[in-house]
Amino acid sequence: MAVESVNPVESVHPEESAAPSAHVSEGLRLSEQEEKPLEDTVVKIYRCSKVVKGGRRFSFAALVVVGDRSGTVGIGYGKANEVPQAVEKGVKDAKKTLFKVALVGRTIPHQVSGKYGATKIMLVPASPGTGVIAGSSARAVLEYAGVQDVLTKVYGSTSAKNVVKATLGGLLKLRNKETIEALRGVAINV
Repeated sequence: MAVESVNPVESVHPEESAAPSAHVSEGLRLSEQEEKPLEDTVVKIYRCSKVVKGGRRFSFAALVVVGDRSGTVGIGYGKANEVPQAVEKGVKDAKKTLFKVALVGRTIPHQVSGKYGATKIMLVPASPGTGVIAGSSARAVLEYAGVQDVLTKVYGSTSAKNVVKATLGGLLKLRNKETIEALRGVAINV
């Protein structure tokens, strides 16, 4: 069984419906978006071939990121016999698991690291105008989450699936000043 990658395709889908949000472990998990329409992008397409009596049979998998570019992001993975159906399944999967990310203006509130499998990623806040300094997989998650100025460094495996999941894990660890004040019950002077 061989796995190959194919160039990603970008698309935009507006989301009309709205639903209430619920708290989940380290971030807010939203069932649907209330304000801005959701956009999606394909991070990577995987092609798998199976050898059968009549030749090769191909199937495809799509790694997709969905977000509103203002603090809400989700990732999804879909598999099908055709690329468009795989992308559609990936988008549907991503919309089921949307998370709210703590941002401070255009950047993240503090330095954080995310880990998934053999991949570790460092996310460092940057000054305005820096942009998203990241590889294509991490860039997709950060841009669709609404981060506009950030520095990143990936250690270990650079597999797209691992980098996307590690980046999302790092973003979910972020806490802003108001959250920390509420948790500790004290006022923080910076």
